[in-house]
Amino acid sequence: MGMQTGAHIVWDWNGTLFHDNDAIIGATNAAFAELGMDPITMEQYRALYCVPVPKFYERLLGRLPTESEWSVMDDTFHRHYTEHRVGCGLTDGVAELLVGWASEGRSQSILSMYGHAELVPLVRGFGIEEHFIRVDGRTGPSGGSKAEHMVRHLAALGGVQPGRTVVIGDAADDAVAARHAGARAVLYTGGSHSRASLEETGAPVVDSLAEAVAEAGRLAAA
Repeated sequence: MGMQTGAHIVWDWNGTLFHDNDAIIGATNAAFAELGMDPITMEQYRALYCVPVPKFYERLLGRLPTESEWSVMDDTFHRHYTEHRVGCGLTDGVAELLVGWASEGRSQSILSMYGHAELVPLVRGFGIEEHFIRVDGRTGPSGGSKAEHMVRHLAALGGVQPGRTVVIGDAADDAVAARHAGARAVLYTGGSHSRASLEETGAPVVDSLAEAVAEAGRLAAA
């Protein structure tokens, strides 16, 4: 059962494999409250969210947050997110999809902008770590873009060809990062971005991870 296709999926974590929308919106609104801003709904969040994150705050504030405001909001967000995330689980069907992809001799990994030290035990705790040849979270300060991380991630995988790699994520930034690294992307509507903002990237947009995996198989074989 060798690597007959050479196909590889790079999975995003937050909003993709990990269904953490409730934690994200709760933590975001806690961060906003620090600046006396009104809470927003998930629909508003999806319509406005973008990276780098300070740019998202600018859309809501009407200006970029100052360095000290960003620091307070970022700290508040992460503190509240950690509290809220315990009530969140894997997206429906994830375990079966991971097994199915691997059973055909194909590989997969995780690249997330979530802190590496928090990510690894979380993935392990869900009992799915064995399905990935590598799990990479963010090791520098938060707020940046995924593109350079993607290039380093693919290089570290060794033997995985960018042209046979498909990134599955819930954010426009996943498509940007994939393109930057010479890979393709499939975007999933169940996370942090609206369908409209995902479609602007030109990448295929799907409503379930099962569709995302099927599309990744087609793209990687093309």
